[in-house]
Formats: sequence, structure tokens, C-alpha cells
Amino acid sequence: MIRLQEPLPKDYLDASDAELCERIVEHKRRFGKRLCILGHHYQRDEIIRHADIVGDSLKLSQQAGRTDAAYIVFCGVHFMAESADILSKDDQVVCLPNMTAGCAMAEMADVLDVEACVEEMAELSGQAKIVPITYVNSTAAIKAVTARAGGACCTSSNALNVFAWGLRPAEQNGAGADKLLCIPDQHLGRNTAFALGFAAPEDCVVYDPAQPNGGLTAQQVRGAKFILWKGHCYVHQCFHKEHVEKLRREMPGVRIIVHPECPRELVALADASGSTEQIIQAVEAAPAGSKWAIGTESNLVERLARRHPEQTIRLLADARALCRQMFRIDPAHLLWVLDNLAEGRVVNQVTVAPQVAAEARTALQRMIDIQPVKTVTPNG
Repeated sequence: MIRLQEPLPKDYLDASDAELCERIVEHKRRFGKRLCILGHHYQRDEIIRHADIVGDSLKLSQQAGRTDAAYIVFCGVHFMAESADILSKDDQVVCLPNMTAGCAMAEMADVLDVEACVEEMAELSGQAKIVPITYVNSTAAIKAVTARAGGACCTSSNALNVFAWGLRPAEQNGAGADKLLCIPDQHLGRNTAFALGFAAPEDCVVYDPAQPNGGLTAQQVRGAKFILWKGHCYVHQCFHKEHVEKLRREMPGVRIIVHPECPRELVALADASGSTEQIIQAVEAAPAGSKWAIGTESNLVERLARRHPEQTIRLLADARALCRQMFRIDPAHLLWVLDNLAEGRVVNQVTVAPQVAAEARTALQRMIDIQPVKTVTPNG
């Protein structure tokens, strides 16, 4: 989906970093508790320093539903701001500093394609109970489809427990699924399936929305436990087995930890995998002298390295792995939103239609109610 962003006036582009920072700080002082700035871990430091709450998608979704601030400025990407609007109160305003900050993975799943997939897979499976588990990196409309089909959202922090809930019998307070439809990230789906013990090749099949019936046969669907949407995060495709092999040679004793959005073959070579929050907790709990190579977005890894000089922390890849969409949120756009709010004008408000929001809220609430896994998932 193409979203347009109003060009910034020239004075914002000409302002120095120090001036932008000073003016943002002054707005935060004047707004006080009426303003809450949420910052995702993948944001640049110039944004994180102004965030009232920093976290991953699960933590920030929870906080959006708890804050009493009149204005929630979400320094993340569009699907996150949608979730904040869904979970916040009706009289709260959610703004995204730059409306072009989308998510490439979220755009890989179209709501009409997902609805068609649900019908096609039910038919090919012989009307097996297929429950969608939708990564929070998805549009509100797809979250609504998920709820209607009895499914839930998940994040990388609680995917393991949400998948287990999906497969658990209804009489044990689970969804009672015969199969899970994992949208939109095939890698998170496959890695979570492996963590649950489903390692046979036939356990997972990939649904390609560009192909009739997703390119799958009835035999494949009936033999599978997990139907994986053909989607991915381009940031986490920057890491390869050659990086692991090189660092094993050059940094004896290094622990390699990667995000579960990485391909399965890379996760299998790492020492552990985990969400951003789980990675942070692993590093914080490690003793001085620990050596880490981390496969996730560069801003987070570089921030961890600065915060823990007593450890050796580096990116798994040689080149930076940046989320270009996150990088569209900068101090100039943040200040522009705050200037307008201070003058009584709401700009870049993100809203979700009431009916869609009501259904999507069900899927999000199921996600929030299911506890995250506190630690990384070790290999071996």
C-alpha cells in the first residue's frame, strides 16, 4: 500500500541536530503526561533518547493499551501504530511521525489473498480445522481475518506459546487446530515449528499467494501441520552461514544469537535464537568478557555494544543490516508532529475502522494474554 507523507517545511530540514533535540525535549516538558512517545528497538539513537517507553512489538502493544496519554506518538512502523490505535482508548490520538514508514513484510500479505488462502486450504485439507497465527507484523485487516477464523496474533517473543495454544485441544483452553496457517513470515513459522518438535520436511509447506492454491496439492496440505505464508523480513536475510563460519574461526568462544525471522538453516547454525527483548536479556545476563555475534537489526546491536563495553558485541554480518522503513522516522519528522500537536493540529493520525478494529482487537488481545517466553531458544 502506498502511503503519502506531507513534505517537511524547509526549516525542519535546515535545523541542526542539537536544535531538533532541544525543541523535542521542550515539547515533552510542556506536554507532560499528555504525551507518550513509544520507540521500537530498531530505531536510531536520536529517536530512542526521546522515547518514554522502548520495547519490541509485544511490549509496545501492551503499553499502548495502558497509557493514559492523550497523544501517543509511535516511533515505529505503520502496523505498530495501527495496533496502538486498536488497543488505545477512543479519546486517544495515535500519530506516526512519517507515514511512509511501513513494513515490507506486512505488505507481502494482502487481506483478500489471506481470505482466499483460508478457503483454499480448508478445501484442500478436507475441511480440517485450520487456525491462523498471524505475526503482529501485519495489517489490521489481516488481524481481523485472523480473529474471525478463531486465531491469534503473535510476536517473536511469544510465538512458541501462541503456536502451542493454537494446537492445544479446545477442552484444554486451546484453539484446537488440526493445522496452523502462519502469516506472513515463513521463517518465524518454520523456526517455531522446529522448536515445538516438528522437524520432518512434510510438517511445513509454503503457501505462495501468486500461485493457484498457493502452489500446493491436497496431499501436501493434508500431510502438513504448518502452512507458511511466503513472506520474509529483508533485514534478517542479510545474515548467512558464511558469516557464522567466519566468526567461529576468527572469534573462538563467540556465542551467536539470531532473530527467528532468519532462515532456518542459519538458526540451526547459531547457538540460540530469540526476539529483540530476549536477545537484550541474554546479553544483560552475560558475564564480563562474553563475546557475541548477533543477527538482527544494526541499531539494536550497536546500542547493546555501547551499553556493555565489558563484553565484545558485534553484528553477525560485515555490513550494516538496517530497516529502511524504521529509518524514515527521524528527529525532524518527530518534531514536526509535536509542533503541530502543540498548535492544536493533529497530523499523521493513524486510525483503524471501528469494525476492523473490534475484530483485530480480539486477535491482539489473545496475543497479549498468552505469556512470552522469557529466554532465548537454545540449539542442540
